[in-house]
Amino acid sequence: MSEALNAFLLGFPALFSIVNPVSGALIFREVTATRTSAARAGIARRVAMNSLVVMMGALWAGSYVLAFFGITLAALRVAGGLVVALSGWNLLNAPEHQETRKQAQAATAEGSEDIALFPLTIPFTTGPGTISVAVALGAGHPRLFAGLGWFFLGMTAAAAAMAALIWITYRSADRLAGLMSPSGSRTLTRMAAFLLLCIGVQILISGVQEVLRPLLAGRS
Repeated sequence: MSEALNAFLLGFPALFSIVNPVSGALIFREVTATRTSAARAGIARRVAMNSLVVMMGALWAGSYVLAFFGITLAALRVAGGLVVALSGWNLLNAPEHQETRKQAQAATAEGSEDIALFPLTIPFTTGPGTISVAVALGAGHPRLFAGLGWFFLGMTAAAAAMAALIWITYRSADRLAGLMSPSGSRTLTRMAAFLLLCIGVQILISGVQEVLRPLLAGRS
């Protein structure tokens, strides 16, 4: 059971940091401002469900797809750790750049009929950054008889909790806009970005250790 909790505590902060549903809700509010309340609630629900599918697919299929092309688990952890750490570093230093990019991506969808999948889910909510983080997290899974089931449960719970939070924040976008200013959203982004940076470094350390272990064992 502790393995599942550890996996959840690793996965949820990482996904929260890169998705940042609070600041995303503010942009969601702008994009869907001309829709009725019922329509906006329906879009929020579909975005949450689509995001869950994207995160689960990246968590559980991403590492195996890369392994099919001959990419080792150690290489995936090193590369994934670098991607996650760099994402956290960029968010930590300039969160307003990500907000501007997401606003530009979503602005073209204001007049579209069905915007839940594109661009509100991909790339606005769960874009390449989220997929990279999820693949890196999934690459850290243990072996079949070494707690894989608990790891699967914990990471699945993290993705489900993230999807639920996306639905809640997007559905409550008007209320959040009244409670939080842009500066408050950026402060929250920087706090989450620091956690993302630390998680990326930890994934990188795990990959480096796996690369060096056979080399060090050969010298002993």
